[in-house]
Amino acid sequence: MGQDRTAVRERAEAVLRRLAGEHARLREDQWRAIEALVVDRRRVLCVQRTGWGKSAVYFVATALLRERDRERQGDGGPGPTGPGSPTGSTGPTGPGSPTGSTGPTGPTVIVSPLLALMRNQVESAARAGIRARTINSANLDEWDEITAEIHTGAVDVLLISPERLNNPDFRDTVLPKLAATTGLLVVDEAHCVSDWGHDFRPDYRRLRTFLGNLPEHTPVLATTATANARVTADVAEQLGDALVLRGSLDRESLRLGVVELPSPAHRLAWLADHLDRLPGSGIVYTLTVAAAGETAEFLRSRDYAVASYTGQAEDADRRAAEQDLLDNKIKALVATSALGMGFDKPDLGFVVHLGAPPSPIAYYQQVGRAGRAVAHAEVLLLPGAEDAAIWRYFASLAFPPEEQVRAVLAALHTDRPLSTQALEPIVDLRRARLELMLKVLDVDGAVRRVRGGWLATGEPWVYDEARLRRVAEARTAEQQAMREYAATADCRLRYLRECLDDAGAADCGRCDRCAGPLFAPDVSDVALTAAQTFLGRPGVEIAPKKLWPTGLEAVGVPLKGRIAPAEQALPGRAVGRLSDLGWGGRLRGLVGPEAPDGPVPDDVAAAVVEVLKAWAHGDDPWPARPVGVVAVGSRRRPRLVGSLAERIAGVGRLPLLGQVTPTGPAAGDGPRGNSAQRVRALHGALVVPADVVDALAGLDGPVLLVDDLVDSGWTMTLAARELRRAGAPGVLPLALAVAG
Repeated sequence: MGQDRTAVRERAEAVLRRLAGEHARLREDQWRAIEALVVDRRRVLCVQRTGWGKSAVYFVATALLRERDRERQGDGGPGPTGPGSPTGSTGPTGPGSPTGSTGPTGPTVIVSPLLALMRNQVESAARAGIRARTINSANLDEWDEITAEIHTGAVDVLLISPERLNNPDFRDTVLPKLAATTGLLVVDEAHCVSDWGHDFRPDYRRLRTFLGNLPEHTPVLATTATANARVTADVAEQLGDALVLRGSLDRESLRLGVVELPSPAHRLAWLADHLDRLPGSGIVYTLTVAAAGETAEFLRSRDYAVASYTGQAEDADRRAAEQDLLDNKIKALVATSALGMGFDKPDLGFVVHLGAPPSPIAYYQQVGRAGRAVAHAEVLLLPGAEDAAIWRYFASLAFPPEEQVRAVLAALHTDRPLSTQALEPIVDLRRARLELMLKVLDVDGAVRRVRGGWLATGEPWVYDEARLRRVAEARTAEQQAMREYAATADCRLRYLRECLDDAGAADCGRCDRCAGPLFAPDVSDVALTAAQTFLGRPGVEIAPKKLWPTGLEAVGVPLKGRIAPAEQALPGRAVGRLSDLGWGGRLRGLVGPEAPDGPVPDDVAAAVVEVLKAWAHGDDPWPARPVGVVAVGSRRRPRLVGSLAERIAGVGRLPLLGQVTPTGPAAGDGPRGNSAQRVRALHGALVVPADVVDALAGLDGPVLLVDDLVDSGWTMTLAARELRRAGAPGVLPLALAVAG
């Protein structure tokens, strides 16, 4: 058997050379993983730093397994052949060798979270002579062809997203056959399996079903660069009897630093002054979509070649931005966490964070993109006072309370499936949170996704409050650890490694704490003035609603389809978004959950006037000058909204016509839920008083409808509808802030 293992290693080294070049050699733990997969047919969890070569493990293992299968069938090709290929030799045999199993190997199935990674993996596989295909939402028309190729043995590697595992068509028609013939299962970014992890994804939990349907002794490889001891133990437990290979998370090429700056304007100015000093090209991470767009726009105004990258961008635009960075056509990609796992640019020279991610583990994962094939890369964190508010928002999307979960389960006890949209009028959860909850319930066996929506299974289900509380506490501890990372007087890399339970972590000797800061917090007056001017520009559009939410008739609200054009609001304006780098902080202090009520401050009133001027004379002006002002009656901040309406009327020399009055408890300013719930609560609960109706009579132009915050947008929509029905020729929404 010893000789067999030696032969397998020689063949593995040959495949690696085809994959990575003539000088490539397997690391010892790479060989241990390949040996366990190919010879012992075990399950392996590989926790290794970014750039260590985890993909080489599964590509080499795939080549050996497929090669062995073809040898057993007497087929010399096609396959991973070529110069140095050992396919002509006799395969290893005997106890413990891969030929001890029966039946063909079948393709390697790689479950991967991002299409960007899939594209890179297909190209990498081709270099080793491995034929890889993907099944995803972007190539539905190729599914039948790919399935046929799998059955004929023409596919060596199949890459799928975790979401595919619970797509009804894929789950019921493709997955059973795929599981029965899989030669090697690879779970990439395996920390997503664990709800203790920083990037838990319920679809990954579906892998337990896949694992249970694999033939006995099918090898399984799970890989991640970002797992602490608790996450590692959780993933290993879900895999079963797994060999855990955990290496050092030191990154010798990275130089870590923190630059403390007093405001968003200072951070943008610092970037404008120092971006050209950073080596090569890199990534500037932001915490929100709005911040990514603003940062990219400002840097372009300072003559930097940059592009933005967010989950809201079109796939074609994201691909183009990725390629421009790969080709060094731009200095930086300004990105949200949508550019996280899977993006591979070995010569990435820097990663800068405008705002801190909510955990050291998430931070380590993102900075790991840099310095994989260069001697030195700069990693800089520019934390902001607003980071904690953004963390709280994302934490609010966690698993809902038990009563809301039970309400969903009760609604789904029916003979016909209900879609997510049909559930929204019944359960007061926003779309993203409702979908997350349904996926968890699906994995737990309480509901099942079918064509047309979701069905309850009737299986008993227990709300694991204790575990959810412990996960929430862990998240809070991670946020505190991120604050401590920014403030520590000790080695920064050592701190991150210890947060990931990396045994033997030592001072790096390179970071700003070990070797002194390389970058000062100084900003030039020119850049600071430019940044303050840029961020001080008030004004964002409020897009009018044009469609009613689905399913309202089921809860007694007779609205559906398109909102009648004669009842719609016109496009509106607000000073800014709550997530804006510039006005966001100021506006959160006025309309945030804990903000006290009071008159509109002079600086904010002045910003509203600037918005009105730009609206009247800008590139996209209002269709007609407003002829009156109406306030949205507010129970939470009546002084703020009332004074704002009065100031606008005074400055514009417009009559203050009154307010749209909320009636009944359902119309109160309670927590914002999903769209259907907001419409259900507001329908019939906003009244235009008789004196306002009289004032609207005979008007020859639109009225300004004034509110403090546009969150879901339905208060403005329904208030505008009532004003239009009462005789207003048009309604122009105007608010201090837009949520998001």
